[in-house]
Amino acid sequence: QNEPTVVIGRNQNTIEEINEPYIKEKGIHVVRRLSGGGAVYHDLGNLNFTFIVDSRKDLITNFEKFTEPVLAALKSLGVPAEFSGRNDLTIEGKKFSGNAQYWSKDRLLHHGTILFNSDLSVVQEALNVKPMKLESKGIKSVRSRVTNIYPYLSRPMTTREFKDVLLEHMLAGDEYENYKLTEAELAAVKRIKEERYARWDWNYGRSPAFAIEKSARFPGGYLNLKFNVKNGLIKEIKIFGDFFGKRDIDSLAKRLQGTAYREKSVREFLETAAFEEYFANISREEFLSCLFQ
Repeated sequence: QNEPTVVIGRNQNTIEEINEPYIKEKGIHVVRRLSGGGAVYHDLGNLNFTFIVDSRKDLITNFEKFTEPVLAALKSLGVPAEFSGRNDLTIEGKKFSGNAQYWSKDRLLHHGTILFNSDLSVVQEALNVKPMKLESKGIKSVRSRVTNIYPYLSRPMTTREFKDVLLEHMLAGDEYENYKLTEAELAAVKRIKEERYARWDWNYGRSPAFAIEKSARFPGGYLNLKFNVKNGLIKEIKIFGDFFGKRDIDSLAKRLQGTAYREKSVREFLETAAFEEYFANISREEFLSCLFQ
């Protein structure tokens, strides 16, 4: 289980997958994972499971094999779940589990989500990107209707009780022992987090190159922005509109090139850019809202 988090697939364009204003407002984390696939949502009502095994040809992209114990556990609880499409588990056509894989050398990691009793309104809003004209080479998530499994259970149970049933089916017939991470291993986990998963350049900057067009109308005029982003940096931007300004807007656009496409970085740039000479009747906040919302 995790705090509210949107987890982005390795090859996705983060900006294309999230409702960024909503995510900022709610304090939802955004993290890119190593495995491919689409964006998913985690919170304390969602369970995550992982298998790490020796890599074999018959297991790579064999999502059905790894989800069999999950389906068996749900069947024992009266839940009419089934495998659907490429890598999903559904109930009556509604998705409650997305699965992905990552393999390196001779090891394979398969992991998945299970919406047990998540806040579905947050799930849908966090992954509901506001309309914009955007072209990208990133892999887009396929939006699906989602559901929790809780309403389908044959009897009420806590998350802890459901975990126990799930483990019973996942470990059926195998000998196993609980393993507790050592202090050194926990320190290594923290280091990996700080060096990769907590960094903007991994979670956002690694997004594939993409082109966006955004526009907004303010009391001071119409603003239209067309720009390209690569490796998280604004590579080219054109600014159009019916606003008034003293200086040539192309010079501001040229100076914006190379700035990280995140609100903090652009805000810092605008504070030193004599903004009012380019926009006599559009504020910095309005410009930022057009660029990022």
